[in-house]
Amino acid sequence: MDLQTERLNIRELNSASDAEFICALLNSPKFIKYIGDRGVRSGWEAADFIENRYRTSYRDHGYGLYAVELKDGTPIGICGFVRRDTLPGPDIGFAFLPEFEHQGFGYESAAAMMKYGRDTFEFTTVYAITSPDNDASGSLLEKLGFSFDRMIANGDQTVKLFVSTS
Repeated sequence: MDLQTERLNIRELNSASDAEFICALLNSPKFIKYIGDRGVRSGWEAADFIENRYRTSYRDHGYGLYAVELKDGTPIGICGFVRRDTLPGPDIGFAFLPEFEHQGFGYESAAAMMKYGRDTFEFTTVYAITSPDNDASGSLLEKLGFSFDRMIANGDQTVKLFVSTS
């Protein structure tokens, strides 16, 4: 999978070349606060995480979370779909390094990913979850056409469920 937007490239994550970037992203303050601490603290742990989480999803589901990079190849975040046992369909997710937030990259990559999901996988319903206090992600989801549905349990926490139907 390789998508391009006006400012971005979106591609599969690679354990060899993306490990340091993923380690930095997974340990950024907002990732830990809003998504959770994945316990990844080194490049080799990040490489293992990429193989066992992201690349396994590509193989098992045909999609997953992808690297979002600037046209010059600088990785800035991730965006894509997650398949959770707790939801009846794909769940869009995104996260960006702090220095690349609030520049429209989240919307640009997520809009491209939604089009890809609907065109390639014929998704008619896409879900999203956010922490109750993650207003920025909720606003982005609403801009993408998602609507707040209800609060649901997700593991040991309660999260907001958003839904988009075509």
